[in-house]
Amino acid sequence: MKPLFAVLFGLALQVAAAANDNCTPDEVQPAVNRFSGAGYDFLTKFSTMPPDWDQEVFDNLWQVWEEPVRSEAAQATPEQRREMAFSRYGLTSEPGDTSGKPQQYVVDAQGGWTMNCLSCHQGKVAGQVIPGVPNAHFALQSLMEDVRNTKRILGKRMVRMDMASAIFPLGTTNGSTNAVMFGMALMANRDAKLNVRPGLPPAMTHHDHDAPAWWNFKKKTRLYSDGFSAKGHRPLMQFMLVPENGPEVFADREDEFQEVYAWLESLEAPKYPFAIDHKLAAKGEVVFSNHCAECHGTYGKDETYPNKIVPIDVVGTDPVRLGALSPEHRHAYGQSWFAHFGEHPTIDDPGGYVAPPLDGIWASAPYFHNGSVPTLWHVMNSSERPGIWRRTEDGYDQEKVGLEVATFDEVPAEAAKIGRERRKYFDTSKNGKSAAGHTFPDALEEAEKHAVLEYLKTL
Repeated sequence: MKPLFAVLFGLALQVAAAANDNCTPDEVQPAVNRFSGAGYDFLTKFSTMPPDWDQEVFDNLWQVWEEPVRSEAAQATPEQRREMAFSRYGLTSEPGDTSGKPQQYVVDAQGGWTMNCLSCHQGKVAGQVIPGVPNAHFALQSLMEDVRNTKRILGKRMVRMDMASAIFPLGTTNGSTNAVMFGMALMANRDAKLNVRPGLPPAMTHHDHDAPAWWNFKKKTRLYSDGFSAKGHRPLMQFMLVPENGPEVFADREDEFQEVYAWLESLEAPKYPFAIDHKLAAKGEVVFSNHCAECHGTYGKDETYPNKIVPIDVVGTDPVRLGALSPEHRHAYGQSWFAHFGEHPTIDDPGGYVAPPLDGIWASAPYFHNGSVPTLWHVMNSSERPGIWRRTEDGYDQEKVGLEVATFDEVPAEAAKIGRERRKYFDTSKNGKSAAGHTFPDALEEAEKHAVLEYLKTL
């Protein structure tokens, strides 16, 4: 999203059913092409905001990289440099697309690059690009730092995104963003009918958030981790709140965002691509039904999902996200165009977080609303959650079900001095990043935890 004083960014199935439980990701083939349809095409091909930079800037980002990476890039081909940049910043291509365009940015005919919703909501797991998977690799803060430095070298004009990213925190850990505060700043500069209302942004509690899996959109009746907003296509349009877009632009683009809404509703959770012990999973289903289904729903033939908000003093997870939005802000949102001027009721003080659906849970690591827990095993074993961890790019932990990570007692001294390196480490001691809470599995026996973990692979 982009606040008035600083235009920020858009808030914004290649892995499918495998007949053999013992297949590897390389053997997984898509049953249906979900990288298609009017909604997907609109997100990836049409921009409603000014570009953040041009193709020349992107092609020269390597010139501001640290050594020895810069020297390696200098000797590489343009295609290899592009691959290095995509890896560095968490960008992906649509499978089979050789155009060089990322899914996370619209690249127009003039070479302008503009962020879209997929920047946070489209990534990869175990090297596989999956429609709607949270982008746990996205390095927005590092990308914008490199863009600013490259523009200085090339003598390019700075735009509001460049200036904004220098003073407004975009994300302190790769894979998570300060998206909630973007939205708060955006709404502070509009009236209920979305007319621009210049003014200073309100006091904000900056913190990072982990994007949810989009394939669970269809099950939800309310949006966001606290469930305060009713579901609809208009909330998806908040990233368009740049000064150049008046109320008429939002009205003109409703049809396209209804298509986006329909595309989200069409997404299916990816199936676990590794071996599953189905006998053990069946035992886990019984334990899950007795201990977890009340909040997270049931799965299979007769699925249910309660859309239940669990009070913060019950779930015990990090409270910063919940308190970052005031009841006044939520109420103002509820009276605005986004909520049909009160026709779609909001919850001004939700008091907790929504227990999410668990379809495709194996693919949506890290876990919790702030992305603080790297694997499902760590979710099930609260006392074993690492304080500081760093993921590998494409590794997948089949035993613990989630990210392949290394753990640390502290961020290495050299990395702590350099922002781009520090952002590769998740430090749960920082504000808004606690991995505490959701200790319900502690009541289970070890065998029961093991069985539930196996069952979760089947969802």
